[in-house]
Amino acid sequence: MPAPGEPLQLLPRMRTAQTPDPVEAIRNALGSYDGEAPRSAMIAVATRVDGPVIRLTNAQWVIDAEAIGRAFGLERVALVNDYTPVAAATAVLDMARGDLAPIGDLMPAGPGTRVVLGPGTGLGAGALVPVEDRLAILATEAGHMEFGPTTDEEAALWPHLERVGGRVSAEVLLSGPGLFRIGRALAACRRVNCPFTAPNDVLEARRGGDELAAATLDLFARWLGRFAGDLALTFEASGGVFIAGGIAPRMVDVLQAGGFREVFDHKAPHEKWARKVPVFVIINPEPALEGLAALVTDPGRFVFKSQGWQA
Repeated sequence: MPAPGEPLQLLPRMRTAQTPDPVEAIRNALGSYDGEAPRSAMIAVATRVDGPVIRLTNAQWVIDAEAIGRAFGLERVALVNDYTPVAAATAVLDMARGDLAPIGDLMPAGPGTRVVLGPGTGLGAGALVPVEDRLAILATEAGHMEFGPTTDEEAALWPHLERVGGRVSAEVLLSGPGLFRIGRALAACRRVNCPFTAPNDVLEARRGGDELAAATLDLFARWLGRFAGDLALTFEASGGVFIAGGIAPRMVDVLQAGGFREVFDHKAPHEKWARKVPVFVIINPEPALEGLAALVTDPGRFVFKSQGWQA
């Protein structure tokens, strides 16, 4: 970790499938690092953080805080949910610096609770809650809440949607795999062949003018807006809603086109309140690292749940 105020030093990225475990991945990443040896670690993991040994939800890795600490001679290792640092990042990201893109009317982020969510491999979500002079971070598994149709057109689509674990949760639809599932269900409902074989195909086809891809992304944007608005109501997120993840920054124009904000605001009897909630896409490429830096350099500012190991 650099000194406070200094830029982050990024290490090489790798997929979980490229290495058998996180110890090997960290060792490979540190191979190109020539700075001072780390003394401690804070690791954000994409699942519930209920203990010092955790299995990832969407990958085969087991994250063992003690094994990591002993492998690298660390003093301590802290494990946090992956949306804990993303929530913290909303306290340091700046629209003037180009970190954020607004959806709907341009409104500054407020002092109240802020919600973060992000469609990517899965669907992460969390909240940053002001409590007196500190910021409490609530990591959630909100992405696994049930999701259902609200119109006749959506109801006609539902029989064609893939269930995961027998359910259609928000994550089943509002994620990279979910984007592919929506495109496949739309094609089946229209009785046409689905040309997509992966989530990225939808984004690429839309750039080429493909109508099915455009319809898929429009539906994805509207459902994301509905879910984001529901989370805003759940947490009274007057401070704003921030959308992270790997998909939203690649479809900012779709999210700004109107469908997202229309359903976000459609929260009777609280539509007037919803229209006042600012919404942003996080376009900073490393919000989790920005948040981790904030957590470790200013620990007295934040309160959050973690598990870990200490030598």
